[in-house]
Amino acid sequence: MSGFAGLEGKLALVTGASRGIGRAIAMELGRAGAEVVVGYRSGREEAEAVAAEIGGRAVQADVSDPESAKALVEAAGNVDVLVNNAGLTRDGLLARMSDDDWRTVIDTNLSSVFYTCRAVTRPMMKRRSGVIVNVSSIVGVHGNWGQANYAASKAGIIGFTKSLARELGSRNVRANVVAPGYVRTQLTDVLPEEATTAMLQATPLGRLGEPEDVAGAVRFLCSDAAAFVTGAVVLVDGGLGM
Repeated sequence: MSGFAGLEGKLALVTGASRGIGRAIAMELGRAGAEVVVGYRSGREEAEAVAAEIGGRAVQADVSDPESAKALVEAAGNVDVLVNNAGLTRDGLLARMSDDDWRTVIDTNLSSVFYTCRAVTRPMMKRRSGVIVNVSSIVGVHGNWGQANYAASKAGIIGFTKSLARELGSRNVRANVVAPGYVRTQLTDVLPEEATTAMLQATPLGRLGEPEDVAGAVRFLCSDAAAFVTGAVVLVDGGLGM
């Protein structure tokens, strides 16, 4: 039963969907009735397991490469819903940050969003329907020590998506941002205990988020229940970013 915020008859492409938040989003959209294409760069077995569980397809691509991103969208088909979740971190203080650490994070987290969105927008505009949800981060809103590259990439997603919402709105194509707070994933598992404790103390709900918390917000934004929502930045952070 898909119920509220159903996505029956929709084709959804989710990038970075083999694990963590991307996996939870793919599962949730599948439960909502969408046919889901699970995009992944590595972790083929994990991606195929997700696809099998929701009756979707797994497609390998490096979305930081423009040709690979375009090929992923073409392999997916007539995409109704695009969720850009692929991302990574290369943390370090700015004074010691290498060019490679900067470029890798910007290319994977931000340029990938440009490449996939560029590939889906023309068909969506032609059909006069479509939804794009780009996953940013609380770090893109507030910044974070040792994450200048990551913060820049995630803040860039917000400005990019708002511009997209203005360009595509007249064609009934919506574009929104979900900005997770600290969510229990492989990226946060490596944080020192005192950092996690400090975050919990600053979070009104007093817990880390779960990937499913983010997935629920994404499902809502992808559905017709959010038909009048575009250009929005939805913080899914337990109140941390207030």
